[in-house]
Amino acid sequence: MSNSSIDNLSVNAIRVLSVDAIQKANSGHPGLPLGAAPMAYELWARHMNHNPANPEWKNRDRFILSGGHGSMLLYSLLHLFGYGNLTVEDLADFRQLGSITPGHPEYGHTVGVEATTGPLGAGMGMAVGMAIAESHLASIFNKDGFDVVDHYTYVLGGDGCMMEGISSEAFSLAGTLKLGKLIVFYDSNNISIEGNTDIAFTEDVQTRFKAFGFQTLEVADGNDLEAIGKAIEEAKADTKRPTLITVHTQIGYGCPAKQGKASAHGEPLGVENVAALRENLGWPLEESFAVPQEVYDNYANLAKQGAAKEDEWNKLFDEYSEKYPEMRKLWDEYYGENAELDAFLESDEYWERGEKAEATRGISGRVLNAIKAKMPNLIGGSADLAPSNKTNMSEMGDYSADNRSGCNMHFGVREIAMTAIGNGMMLHGGLRAFVATFFVFSDYVKPMARLSSIMGLPLTFVLSHDSIGVGEDGPTHEPIEQLAMLRSLPNFNVFRPCDAIETEAAWYSAIKSETTPTALVLSRQNLSPVEGSSRDALKGGYIIADAKKEVPDAILMASGSEVELAVAAKAKLAEEGIDVRVVSMPCMELFEEQSREYKESVLPLACRKRVAIEALSDFGWGRYVGLDGAYVTMHGFGASGPSKTLFEKFGFTVENVVKTVKEL
Repeated sequence: MSNSSIDNLSVNAIRVLSVDAIQKANSGHPGLPLGAAPMAYELWARHMNHNPANPEWKNRDRFILSGGHGSMLLYSLLHLFGYGNLTVEDLADFRQLGSITPGHPEYGHTVGVEATTGPLGAGMGMAVGMAIAESHLASIFNKDGFDVVDHYTYVLGGDGCMMEGISSEAFSLAGTLKLGKLIVFYDSNNISIEGNTDIAFTEDVQTRFKAFGFQTLEVADGNDLEAIGKAIEEAKADTKRPTLITVHTQIGYGCPAKQGKASAHGEPLGVENVAALRENLGWPLEESFAVPQEVYDNYANLAKQGAAKEDEWNKLFDEYSEKYPEMRKLWDEYYGENAELDAFLESDEYWERGEKAEATRGISGRVLNAIKAKMPNLIGGSADLAPSNKTNMSEMGDYSADNRSGCNMHFGVREIAMTAIGNGMMLHGGLRAFVATFFVFSDYVKPMARLSSIMGLPLTFVLSHDSIGVGEDGPTHEPIEQLAMLRSLPNFNVFRPCDAIETEAAWYSAIKSETTPTALVLSRQNLSPVEGSSRDALKGGYIIADAKKEVPDAILMASGSEVELAVAAKAKLAEEGIDVRVVSMPCMELFEEQSREYKESVLPLACRKRVAIEALSDFGWGRYVGLDGAYVTMHGFGASGPSKTLFEKFGFTVENVVKTVKEL
């Protein structure tokens, strides 16, 4: 090895700080930081453009630690480089309640963390999204001599990330799209929790990535900074392909009793082993969390180089703004306020009431295109279902290896990767993304939708074919429990609109949201406009057809296609002298945000006879139905047959609703 003394000390500082924090917490994963410290140092010190003094610099390179369990690697780097005044005390508070060094990296919680990771492979998908965002924005904004968008996305993960299917989905697409500024570091140490990876993972990863369309490079010794640096430069030289750099490391490197063993993965080394590590590495200080001043000075000098890089970019951007004022105006729309869009969303032009029966998926498609005309940074697509989801944006082009400026994404049949990629595009900044599939396949979407919620990313989910109304495709394609699943997610709004007005409300809410993802759950079958639907849908639940009595005889509550059914049942009940109120509940989450007074005005406690009507599982309706209410819902899976026949078979008829109310 030709590594200098200060480089060795700087690498070992990452190792020592990591094991000290894990030992103090008596919890954590030392294996990855010990093995991967050299590659992380080489990247951050010599190849990655970043400015610790401004972690939000728009043209910074992005680094995602997909193996989020190795979080102390990232926290040690952030501390040493001087991000956000992350102190030694913060490192010593690792994994403790309220600390800014939680067990896995959390976006928005710790300065410098680009994505919330931990579920293995998730960071890989988000990195692909970031690389897509960089290439798309570059195609929009760069001019000759002014590459104002020009940065790399780096992601680091291990064997577990490579085993997870999401990585194959995401990298298959990355290769197809020829994302030349995506560089993947594979920390290959042949160890997982249960032992050597040979027990379950013997494939040739290099060959797999070649098949994906990647350039593939290998570094035989994970401690060789020079070889790692050469690999990074070679990766950057190939602008037509993403690159996989396999770095062969030893898990737990430097600790004689743990090195190369599964026990190094997810448990503290132990006091004696930490001391042995220090001795083995030749670490000059015995005190925990102590780092020589020369190491801090080295990192400070490296940070200054990053600040200088941003200064160069700022000068370039100022010249760009002066020469291309119209592009600077567009840049501000992408990254800030869009007054034209805001005005449009409040206008009568936006809030159009449909005049004929139409599927809400079709209405959504029209609304999407109307919004896109006012929102140039809207980008998204479907998991090979755009014609069915109605998510194609006309005349906006398809994003591809040959057309980076296209706004329609073709994700292929890759729902989980699609959602991670959507998260990555949102995390990158400058773009507003949506993803789409059939509602039943939200099962595949959910793990990454959960991360959207945790990170506070207002990603929009277009989920069509929303119930047994799918019909002939049968129970495998008819969602039943999925609405309850998504409604159970904290910080996640689920809209199931009944007509055009409510679909417009759903899109309005999704676009206006700043920190909450939104799902639009849309029908395949045509739904008639419902008299009484209004912008009050933005409150999540509202009276769509009221009773004449101050306290109704009963309340019918419904969403989506069943609102029309509830209104029809109200008319039939009136003929029999039963006066009911119909409440449309397109979004329970927004309804719960309303004042107690408003909720009481819609669902008065004095009326305990309530019926929930929804062609999905009843799970979650109990808080509104109460102990004295009843349900017209699904209690099993669907069936294959014409949708009208299925609604009759499963009791979604005026007669059954009337019967249920009368039984109360």
